[in-house]
Amino acid sequence: MADLRDVATGRRRERTYITIGMETLLSPLRGRPREFCPDAALAAALRVFWRRGYEGASISELTEAMGITRPSLYACFGNKEALFRKAFDLYEREKLSYVSAALEAPTARGVAERLLRGALSLQCSDGDPQGCLGVISSVACGAEAESIKSEVIARRASSDAVLVERFTRAQTAGDLPDGIEPEALACYLVTVIQGMAVRAAAGTPRAMLERLIETTLAVWPGR
Repeated sequence: MADLRDVATGRRRERTYITIGMETLLSPLRGRPREFCPDAALAAALRVFWRRGYEGASISELTEAMGITRPSLYACFGNKEALFRKAFDLYEREKLSYVSAALEAPTARGVAERLLRGALSLQCSDGDPQGCLGVISSVACGAEAESIKSEVIARRASSDAVLVERFTRAQTAGDLPDGIEPEALACYLVTVIQGMAVRAAAGTPRAMLERLIETTLAVWPGR
């Protein structure tokens, strides 16, 4: 203890030495509250990734769009890879919400039509970047982002499996001809949707993509 005297009273007072690491616990300031909305910041990050792809989105561009500093990004979301995963979760949860409703269509053709039109609305939205986040990120990812590319592909494989299962049930119910392979049909439909995304990102007019949908449905092997 150090021998100190209060200037006003002249009484002796003691200085207490605080063990290193205890300052935060004993301080009356329990930490400053965040000065930004994490949900809004994540939505802004999603738009950057969606427009630029994973590798094309720099930390500087992300923090500027999110309105936060680098330390705040790391403290709230982790590193860039973790931020992308959270942004992709948001994308699937909000932007791909039409998929669940599409799978509930009474026929396989109805499933295809809902998926195609839902994808078109998303890819050609006036308020969102054009194209598909999954396609942009998987195609544009190089060796340095292999883990991101692998995760995007794994998520796509999971959704493809659900579509294959739906078409298998449709075939069992007599909704699809016996000669059609559900796995090949699902791959065909997903390929068309991904092609639409590439076309949309390249600026293909919506009217042309709508004609592509009509053509796909016209040759669909079922009711």
